[in-house]
Amino acid sequence: MSTIHLHQTTTSTPEQYVAGLTDFGPGRSKLFGNSADDYLKVHDRGPSQADVTEGSGGIWERLHYDWSNPNHVVLTTTDSNIWGGASGHTYTFTRRPDGLTDIDVVVVRDGKNLKGRLLGLVVGTIGKGVLEKAFKNSVKAIEARNGAARAA
Repeated sequence: MSTIHLHQTTTSTPEQYVAGLTDFGPGRSKLFGNSADDYLKVHDRGPSQADVTEGSGGIWERLHYDWSNPNHVVLTTTDSNIWGGASGHTYTFTRRPDGLTDIDVVVVRDGKNLKGRLLGLVVGTIGKGVLEKAFKNSVKAIEARNGAARAA
């Protein structure tokens, strides 16, 4: 099992980032590169939770999203072709006095088969940079989306 800690500071508010994180419409891959549109399926959605299958590159997972606490969003893996056990993502948002927001993400990858265990090992070591880049790109994409919304 691999646990990866990521951090970014953004001009987006927690609400803006959560709005992007929970936008399951077409074009999601522009915000989250590891969520290809052809994998995306929303099974259920409520005011502060969703049950969604997403993925890319032959890897998929079904996630239960819970954003009932706007400063702490939990994505729990409920099914996957390679992830199981304690897998998921936890986002914690901290508003700063300067108007910026700190985002801390904990990603847990618990392989449920040989492919998952091997990929979990890779992700926890040399693959952390790939996750960091994807996270940084999602922060930039959500900032750009919010900038475009402010300009409109």
